[in-house]
Amino acid sequence: KEVKNLKILLTTLNSKFIHTNLAIRYIKESIKDLIDVDLREYTINNQLDYILKDIYLKDYDAVFFSTYIWNVYDIVKICENLKKVKPNLIIGLGGPEVSYDSEESMEKYQFVDYILRDEGEMVMRDLVKHFRGEMSIEDVDGITYRQDGKIIRNKTRELLKDLDLIPSPYENLDVKEYENRIVYYETSRGCPFNCQYCLSSAIKGLRYFSIDRVKRDLKNLIDARVSQIKFIDRTFNANKKFAKEIMEFLMENDNGYTTYHFEVTAHLLDDDMLEFLKDCKEGLFQFEIGVQTTNQEALDAVGRRDDFEKLSYVVKTIESYQNIHQHLDLIAGLPYEGYDSFEKSFNDVFGLQIEQLQLGFLKMIKGTGMRARAEEFEYEYKDYAPYEVLSNKFISYDEILKLKDIEDILERYYNSNNFSLSVKYIIENYYSESAFKFFEEFATYFDEMGYFHLAQGKNQLYSILLDFYKEKIGENYDLFMEILKYDYVSLGKISSVPNIFAKVEVDNLKPRVHEFLHDRENLEKYLPKHVDTPTKYILKYVHFEPFKYDILKLKEDIHADIKEQESIILFVYDDIKVFEKSRTYKVELKELTKEKK
Repeated sequence: KEVKNLKILLTTLNSKFIHTNLAIRYIKESIKDLIDVDLREYTINNQLDYILKDIYLKDYDAVFFSTYIWNVYDIVKICENLKKVKPNLIIGLGGPEVSYDSEESMEKYQFVDYILRDEGEMVMRDLVKHFRGEMSIEDVDGITYRQDGKIIRNKTRELLKDLDLIPSPYENLDVKEYENRIVYYETSRGCPFNCQYCLSSAIKGLRYFSIDRVKRDLKNLIDARVSQIKFIDRTFNANKKFAKEIMEFLMENDNGYTTYHFEVTAHLLDDDMLEFLKDCKEGLFQFEIGVQTTNQEALDAVGRRDDFEKLSYVVKTIESYQNIHQHLDLIAGLPYEGYDSFEKSFNDVFGLQIEQLQLGFLKMIKGTGMRARAEEFEYEYKDYAPYEVLSNKFISYDEILKLKDIEDILERYYNSNNFSLSVKYIIENYYSESAFKFFEEFATYFDEMGYFHLAQGKNQLYSILLDFYKEKIGENYDLFMEILKYDYVSLGKISSVPNIFAKVEVDNLKPRVHEFLHDRENLEKYLPKHVDTPTKYILKYVHFEPFKYDILKLKEDIHADIKEQESIILFVYDDIKVFEKSRTYKVELKELTKEKK
């Protein structure tokens, strides 16, 4: 076919429908003056037969996939079958999962015609020029291809010095395409650091898009009301002036809906930046901070520079503002980090009392320094994506498996934020020497009871924690049951608490609640948004729950000596809160007169 009639598809499999792929959008914009192409996104949850049928019936001449560790195997299955049913179809792959060993990938996947390496926008542009007869394939830098039965790897393409040469995919947006979706966005490429487990270490230098280009793009996305913009810059705050100007712009253009996720390096946040962040609206920004380990020998081995003392100061300062959600990462399986050392790293980071602590496992990703040094540290790892570590000379597979169970418990009982007060009470009062030991012992209990092999609903997860507490701790059991009940009720509107909790009987509770909600003074104090709302509607947003203990006192001081004392707590669910899912108040309900009774 003539190139002008060549029908090309750019596609990928995202991990979720709500996500959008940046790479194929860049490429489409980069070649739109040469040829019109289709852009379609599927997800890893789609049936492969559906994707195969959808692509086949549209009768494309060439299909190019963006590949990653989470989608590569599904993509190659689709490609192999496309080639069987349409042998003349041109198939190309790009992305980190194939570009660092392109020749090996071409050997493995005989049905692939091209692999785009380096910066794909420019590679694809030259490849289209080759299709048009304007360039010899030998002159297309950054491509690997087949010729006369041989695999040819052309020379590496030089990195673009001016990133603004890449056309923006965010001009003239189709709002329907982006509304309520998560958009991945970059203001820079590269990283100032050289962490050997990260792909960024394979690319030297740090390059930025212009500030005007970034602001223009972001304003278009804000106006399109995307759900969240995830900045994929490896170190968003590497350039303080640039980062601050972008954050100021986002604060000034807040649409009341879109939120922003950044990967930041904590020790680069100075006092001036911290003072600036104090005024950020609650929930507007989320920070992901990679700690990875507090073992200095491990940090040195992977070429990571960090200052945990400075990081701790920064994280605690931001925590005190209660306006930015912080997510800290640890990586198990680094060199020189054995099981006991990892326990120390875990406790160091957990002690910062952040909202989420992610326990990840080292991935021996293609193109990274760690993969090149695997033999030196006696690494055993899965030879298929995501190439996760199984063991090394410092940690055994048995210990990795224990950490896997701990990760599961951490996700269910800490990162979910569904057991905030309960877990804090247990750790502060019974595992103060090592929070890790609590998750370790709870994971062992979970395993012994067979719970890892079964799905648990919300109520059962509460019941399991209650049983664990009774068996392993026992002390102040009635109090802990009430603390757990508080966590349960705080999550959202319920009709009644489940029978796993002891019920506290209060005379005439329902009419006394109505009396409380009819009192304008109470509404002005606790429910100002509902001062003029009929009581029957207010009841949709509130719950009154009697407790045997003054739980809110314990919330203020987790070590408080709490005596049995009946209290009634008002739970209000009318706000979307970042750090808590409800507002709570200890209230007094008046006794009703005999006539009212």
